[in-house]
Amino acid sequence: MRNFYQAGRSVTYGLNGAIATSNVHASQAGLGILKAGGNAMDAAIAACAVQCVVDPMQTGIGGDCFTLVARNGEGAVEGLNGSGRAPMALTADYLRAQGFDKMLPTSVHSVTIPGAIDAWTRLHETYGRMDFADILAPAIDYAENGFPVTQRTSVDWEMGVAKLQKNEAASKLFLKDGKAPKAGSVWRLPELAATLKAIAKTGRAAFYEGPLAEQMVESLRAAGGLHEAKDFAATNANYVTPIHADYAGHRVHQIPPNGQGITALIMLNILSRLGLDGLDPNGSMRLHLEAEAARLAYLARNKYVADPEQADVPVEMLLSDKFADHLCGFIEKGKAGDPTGANALESHRDTIYLTVVDKDRNAVSFINSLYQGFGSGIACPNTGVIFQNRGFGFVIDPDHPNCVAPGKRPLHTIIPGMVTKDGKAAMSYGVMGGGYQPVGHAHVLTNIWNYGMDVQEAIDCPRAFYNAGVLEVEQGISPSVRAELAAMGYKLADTAMPLGGGQIIAVDPETGVLSAGSESRKDGCALAY
Repeated sequence: MRNFYQAGRSVTYGLNGAIATSNVHASQAGLGILKAGGNAMDAAIAACAVQCVVDPMQTGIGGDCFTLVARNGEGAVEGLNGSGRAPMALTADYLRAQGFDKMLPTSVHSVTIPGAIDAWTRLHETYGRMDFADILAPAIDYAENGFPVTQRTSVDWEMGVAKLQKNEAASKLFLKDGKAPKAGSVWRLPELAATLKAIAKTGRAAFYEGPLAEQMVESLRAAGGLHEAKDFAATNANYVTPIHADYAGHRVHQIPPNGQGITALIMLNILSRLGLDGLDPNGSMRLHLEAEAARLAYLARNKYVADPEQADVPVEMLLSDKFADHLCGFIEKGKAGDPTGANALESHRDTIYLTVVDKDRNAVSFINSLYQGFGSGIACPNTGVIFQNRGFGFVIDPDHPNCVAPGKRPLHTIIPGMVTKDGKAAMSYGVMGGGYQPVGHAHVLTNIWNYGMDVQEAIDCPRAFYNAGVLEVEQGISPSVRAELAAMGYKLADTAMPLGGGQIIAVDPETGVLSAGSESRKDGCALAY
């Protein structure tokens, strides 16, 4: 329990339902859906749609969606991969002939086909209860009639100005006189409202076929893209069997590759062998061991994770005890490891995450993203859609499993999480933040299981991220701990912005009480009733 003499948030408790998102408008919309008789999936889609309006740099209908679901809080956890694919005409040979030696984040070739709307409609067909038009109504209202811009959103919006100014349509949609809106100002997105109305009326077909799809293709081709109408029409989210790892008597579930959820599981497998109990949760040794687990898990991710439909991804090997034991052999307590991996593997941060649990204990872990802030920065003027830059996750090395190819999905950073214990849903959780997400998952879970924190304390706890040879640390990490980490050999840097953003809902197996926590680094909140 938190110290009430210090600034902070309390856990939100409820019996009939709970929602936690990173924007207050989205949390209110989702709770309204629950109270109106909708279930967890209805509320999740409604809240996400609202965030696609009110957090346009973080997420949008031009992005992707991954989801984990526990029906009635028990049974097998189910997953949906709603990530889009590269255009069928795009090849590595074409890019090399155009002078590319790597993917560029604002290139039209980084735009994969948006998968979110296809995912939402499939999820609604499978799990939803309310009419789809009623679910999208709050988002349409915000887009058409306006919404007050929240504080963190205004900061993130301002950071995207330079990108938006490079695209005429994006500038007209998201800037006024070349400037981002200030906190507390009102913003409207009437073009996006019209698109959402069309989707509410005719569903998936409104987005992937006909005039809207034609207009989006026209915008992408005008920017030099190889996208075609048939690429949109062929978009198909698919249900997948989650992968898992066990830690502290719990089972942690993730979407399998092409997502990076396997990275979090590799980290947990390593950390389970290193002995975190008894360490200062904000001390140098705990952060050192977490950084070393991240260093090795990310090396594995970068080498192996790709689209399993077009590459051989050795999931069983990566999650094996043998592999975890092998990686632990490259960790020296008290000394930073070689960022290159020292042969250990021989043999940005813009997303929204939300979670909902309803009165029937359906648990939904839901994540939707444009990848980097405002995605590619390329927008379609008449539809209000700004396109993701998920193709930036590809490489152009033909010998790499994650090499760009026609119809291929890139390595994907967004990862919803679900925890079960004794076959029942114990926690629906996630930590947004681009590449940081696996570290965020491991950090909040070990905060709870190794250090006894409640769900809000686990989210609020200071964070660090070992990234490409540099240990990025938040302001909450003390000067003395920083000095100890530097003495271990780490190159330290302050984080440019707070690391990630998490949401958690835990279910008490005895009382049925829902405990929800929401990210203090964002503008959202946890609500329950």
